[in-house]
Amino acid sequence: MKIAVIGANGKSGQLIVDELINRKIDTTAVVRQTNKTKAEKVIQKDIFDLTKEDLNGFDVVIDAFGVWEEDKLSQHVTTLQHLADKLSGEKTRLLVVGGAGSLYMDSDHDKQLMDTEGFPDMFKPLASNMKQGLDDIRKRKDVLWTYVSPAADFQAEGVRTGEYLLGGEEFTLNQSGVSQISYADYAIAMVDEALNGNHIQKRISVNSK
Repeated sequence: MKIAVIGANGKSGQLIVDELINRKIDTTAVVRQTNKTKAEKVIQKDIFDLTKEDLNGFDVVIDAFGVWEEDKLSQHVTTLQHLADKLSGEKTRLLVVGGAGSLYMDSDHDKQLMDTEGFPDMFKPLASNMKQGLDDIRKRKDVLWTYVSPAADFQAEGVRTGEYLLGGEEFTLNQSGVSQISYADYAIAMVDEALNGNHIQKRISVNSK
């Protein structure tokens, strides 16, 4: 397989690249600035400048793009639209590093995590934009997408246990009664999905064991 990781210089992107390389997968890092990953193959371009030709030939494109500045949060919507347009009608699958705020709190799907009382106000603008990106990609029947939401407590410096629990659209707690996942264990789940393709045009979620 040939897999490209967009936003590979980010914390999640670098760990996803590491996981792919450790499994001896042909990996290309797509970065805007100088490559900081272990990948030997690199496309240095802004995400909005990527063309169909740039993404041609990959089995999977993993979108690990992320921004935190308030005036740029809408790019979580526009970048995903751009990638979906470039992959429209193609066999290449698009996997997205998503957010937890859009996970549903019950089986009726009436309420999302970002709407709960304890959800931090500072994260609501980010969660809202990531939710909009998910809502938009759900409408794309012309793209082989999978959206992968982490647990509520997404730990950049968390340890790699090598295990995870796979869920669906709804917020879940693990056997310890918490919702958390390290970036490293999330990367394992992302690469598993990239290799297996078991959830095309679906949102899945990942929690620690």
